[in-house]
Amino acid sequence: MFRTGLAAMLGIVALAAPALAQTIPPGPRVAITAVTQPLPTQPQYVLDQRILRDGLRERSGGRIEMTLASHAERNLSGNEIVRLVRSGQAEIGAGTLSTLSGDVPILDGVDLAGLAPDIGLARRIADAMTPVANRDLERFGVRIMAMFPFPAQVLFCRTPFATMADLRGRRVRTFGNSLVDFYAALGAQPTSIGFPEVYSALERGVVDCAITGSGSGVAARWPEVSTHISDLPVSWAVAAYIVNLNWFNRLEPPVRELIEATFRQLSDAQWELGATGTRDGIDCATGNRDNCRIHTLAARPMTEVKASDADKAETRRIFQQVVLPGFVRRCGARCGEIYNQVIAPLSGVRFGG
Repeated sequence: MFRTGLAAMLGIVALAAPALAQTIPPGPRVAITAVTQPLPTQPQYVLDQRILRDGLRERSGGRIEMTLASHAERNLSGNEIVRLVRSGQAEIGAGTLSTLSGDVPILDGVDLAGLAPDIGLARRIADAMTPVANRDLERFGVRIMAMFPFPAQVLFCRTPFATMADLRGRRVRTFGNSLVDFYAALGAQPTSIGFPEVYSALERGVVDCAITGSGSGVAARWPEVSTHISDLPVSWAVAAYIVNLNWFNRLEPPVRELIEATFRQLSDAQWELGATGTRDGIDCATGNRDNCRIHTLAARPMTEVKASDADKAETRRIFQQVVLPGFVRRCGARCGEIYNQVIAPLSGVRFGG
């Protein structure tokens, strides 16, 4: 699954950060437990292994030893990550913001459905919101080290569709409050189904469509049970690496600086993977062998549905009139103020304006 294109990207990332080749002074061993990606087979997890686990060991001269696991390997659903790291059961954890927002509601505002039509904007919003989110997270004794995306969250359907208007009445598997608001506004029927059960739900017609990352759907073999895939990014499943603050602050300064520098490098690589993986997932789903470099080529090619200008305009309208007010209603007036101060200058959409 993890082939030449991503390996080449890793080489470029490594060359772009020569300072990380320096090692820290000799000293006691630093043992770290980290729980990051949902599945060990995901390309995002391979980056964690190569840059975070292996990179810290190599650049520390063997002083830093990380035990790295996925959510699946620890039998976690993902919504426990803040509590896991806060309690010290893991020094580092990662999860999608929509999942972590159950503990810290402001996190949901970083990746609302329809907010960021391109990954460049998604990153600018994530960068701007990191210090804001940390003010809330630090009350829990944790802090975001870096945010990162998955490939664009796009729609897979088991029967043809040409525009978003065609989704009216269809049962659509969603996750997170803003996606529920988004598809309900289209006249669809949002349905909550865990990711591992989506394949059989599509196969049996329990749902007509389902949303996930383009590459994630391919990795889960959704092209076997769906026929059409949209190229419209509805959101980016933005996630965050968080650390236990008490543990991190007790580390000696050179160790902290190395960990921070490593997370900057890892974040850059994950954002590049999010951009590259978005198109790669669609190419793999649609049988474009020449451009399918990261994920697995679908045995049964799907049909790509290209978003029209009308679809893009409708996405922006629903975000402004439905999704954003829904977020503020759930999160509170303070969240609306933070959105207008931090995100609105980037998105061009003000709450209540």
